[in-house]
Parts: sequence; C-alpha cells; structure tokens
Amino acid sequence: MSKKHIYCFPGLGASTKIFEYINLPKESFELHLLEWKMPLSLNESIQEYAARISKDIIHENPVLVGVSFGGMIVQEISKVISTEKVIIISSIKTHDELPKRLKVIRDTRAYKLFPAKIAENIEEYTKYFFGDFLKKRAELYKMYLSVRNPEYMKWAIYNVLHWKQKTPLKNIIHIQGTDDHVFPHKHIKDFIAVEKGTHVMILMKAKTISEIIVNHLT
Repeated sequence: MSKKHIYCFPGLGASTKIFEYINLPKESFELHLLEWKMPLSLNESIQEYAARISKDIIHENPVLVGVSFGGMIVQEISKVISTEKVIIISSIKTHDELPKRLKVIRDTRAYKLFPAKIAENIEEYTKYFFGDFLKKRAELYKMYLSVRNPEYMKWAIYNVLHWKQKTPLKNIIHIQGTDDHVFPHKHIKDFIAVEKGTHVMILMKAKTISEIIVNHLT
C-alpha cells in the first residue's frame, strides 16, 4: 500500500517544530513540513503567496494540514493544486468565522497602530489580538515562534484580518479546540471538537489530533 503524503504548514510566525508531537503510523503516512517564506512585498496577495508555497509540494494529490493562519494558507493552496483532503486546526473556514473582536480591529484599522514593535516582541504584540492567555504561555511562544521579520508580520496580520472566503471548501476537515480564544468555536460551524483544546493544542493535544487525522484518512 502506498503512503499518503501529508504536507503540514504552521501558524502565524511559527516554526515547523509545532508538529513535532504529531505521531502518525509511518507505514501509512509520510509527513512533509512546509516553511514560511518572506512575502515578496506587503502587496503580495494571499493567493499569490499560496501559489509560491505550492511549488514546494512535490507529491500528487497530497493531504494538506494547516494550523491557524497556516490553515488559511493551505485552503488557498488547495485552489492551486489537486488535494485528497485539507485539514485545518485551530483555524477558520470562511471570513464569517472570524470573531467579532478581530473584525473590529480590521474595520477600525487598529492593527496599523502596532507594527513598529512587532519584530522586537511578538508576544507583546499578539496579546492585543489574542488576549491575556498568551502571557501564561510566553515561554512556549518564544520557543515555537521563529519568524520575527517585521515585514512578514505586517503582511501576515493584514491577511489574517482581510482573508476573503465566503463558503467552506468541500473536502475540508476542521479540528477546533473548545477553549480556543483566538478563533472561538462559538463562531464556527461543522468542526470536530477537541475538549479543552486551546489555540496551541497542536502541542498540548497532539495525541488526540493525531488520532483524528488517522481516523479521517483511513
């Protein structure tokens, strides 16, 4: 039996180390890790960016897995190449699932007030968007947040807030934690709930997530 090739894309600013606890049967699955690239400019669209990332995918009809903002990216990649399945974790399927507080930040352009300090301290910056819970996980974020380029962060925050997708993809699996404060599940439809899963459950609930992935791909 041929292996399924699974391409994993991390969340905003995160390194591929976030997938280190995902454990899938090696006889059936092979994981490939996709790294963030720098945007060509602040005006590069998320569609253009996804097309560039897709060039690193060398297997036909792969499974795409994306976390948080990476979930949005893999959905865009799936519009460029053929995929067997798209799995998003701690993410959203449409712009309607964006929580109200982030819509307010988008509509008031409050995000423009922060960018000068992004590269110096991502943890301080993201708490404006994602709440005080980040303070409790500062060391965790320092370990797994690797992309601190200010131009990347400006581009990424803008595209999280301005992503336009009206309807969910047909071949999508959405895994969402019940304690996710970034994308609260109350705004989200049609997902597989992970009890007490937070926005960083890819680390804390890796065993549960691994089991869900295997169950839906076999």
